[in-house]
Amino acid sequence: MDNLKERCRDTLRANDRGGYTVPTAGLYPFQWLWDSGFNALGWATFDEVRAWLELTTLLEAQWEDGMVPHIVFHDRNTGYPLDHTFWDAPGPVPSSGITQPPVIATVARRMLERTRDRKQALAAVRTLYPGLLAFHRWFYRARDPEGTGLVTVLHPWEGGMDNSPVWDEALARVTPVAMTVERRDTHHVGAEQRPHQAEYQRYLALVLAFRERRYDPARLYRESPFKVASVAINAVLHRANQDLLALAQVLEAPDAPEIEAWLTRGQQGMASLWHDDLFYSRDLVSGHMIPVRTWEAFMPLYSGQATPEQAARLEGTMRRWSEAVRYLLPSTAPDDVCFEPRRYWRGPVWMPVNWLLAQGCHAYGFMDLAVRLKQDMGTLAERSGLYEYYDPLTGDGLGGGTFSWTAALLLDWMT
Repeated sequence: MDNLKERCRDTLRANDRGGYTVPTAGLYPFQWLWDSGFNALGWATFDEVRAWLELTTLLEAQWEDGMVPHIVFHDRNTGYPLDHTFWDAPGPVPSSGITQPPVIATVARRMLERTRDRKQALAAVRTLYPGLLAFHRWFYRARDPEGTGLVTVLHPWEGGMDNSPVWDEALARVTPVAMTVERRDTHHVGAEQRPHQAEYQRYLALVLAFRERRYDPARLYRESPFKVASVAINAVLHRANQDLLALAQVLEAPDAPEIEAWLTRGQQGMASLWHDDLFYSRDLVSGHMIPVRTWEAFMPLYSGQATPEQAARLEGTMRRWSEAVRYLLPSTAPDDVCFEPRRYWRGPVWMPVNWLLAQGCHAYGFMDLAVRLKQDMGTLAERSGLYEYYDPLTGDGLGGGTFSWTAALLLDWMT
């Protein structure tokens, strides 16, 4: 255990770029939004000052309208093909023009509650709070202008799970761009572990369309051919709203009624995504539910939005998945036609998924599942190393090695 802890700390130190942490050297040379949130939790176990700096640095890239971009390009000399010049985004520092799952308020609350220096932590939270509130307000203004209680993602990268089969139908509507961009990811990782080139051509097409519209939120919401109410991002936001409300109460901020209204709408919105025995994302262009079974179906356990009856159904489904793989939790159902155990978000096990869902299982009393999600990740890290993701059948480490969020969340669990 002590040896694994030290390897995790060494990984964060190696990926530290002075105020932000890259996910892993070479493959991802910048600061990513939800990576940084998870990385801060790891730093907090042995260097709280550095942990708060991670979040402060991230919010320095927040746009005037409240959006926090999913990539911040602190280093402009990496040779990365999709750098700040490709995005041409109008933020205060070079960044991408889309966002990612809003875990920051949840991270800030967890760090505050576990701090060894409450005075320092309260000062940090007081500094961060206005940006966190503005970020959540942006989600409802820009991504749920109709007040449905469900925010939408307009690009697969915003959902944090780039090539998930959840996106396939909506992404098929996007006309692939003719331009060719060097795939640096396949220089570091085998192509069989990464999204297909055809998917990248559509990812790029969406970015170009957003850039042409100067990232105007109203136009993007109205005109994007890709528009999905994702179970995962709505669950993350709902939980983040709970945590933001807790921070508002600690700080005696006057925003509690506004946040409580978001929570009420969010509960109603998530209820509309239940169908038969699982939660499914909805394609907001076609209006159809997306009948693909992935890890996000369980996320209302994490956010506390599942009823007891729904939770029992989810528990049964997770147990069936557990019987079909060696390691939990595959990112796509093992018996689904879309399941690919080694390809990015179409099957592999991911540390953030297990970390999020273990909390949900614990909250609903599924203690053995919570323990297995945690133990499997520890076993995979010990067996294969601190990888980006893992084969649920063999345990092989996949994607980038010496990966920051894997190390960080293991530290959070072991502390």
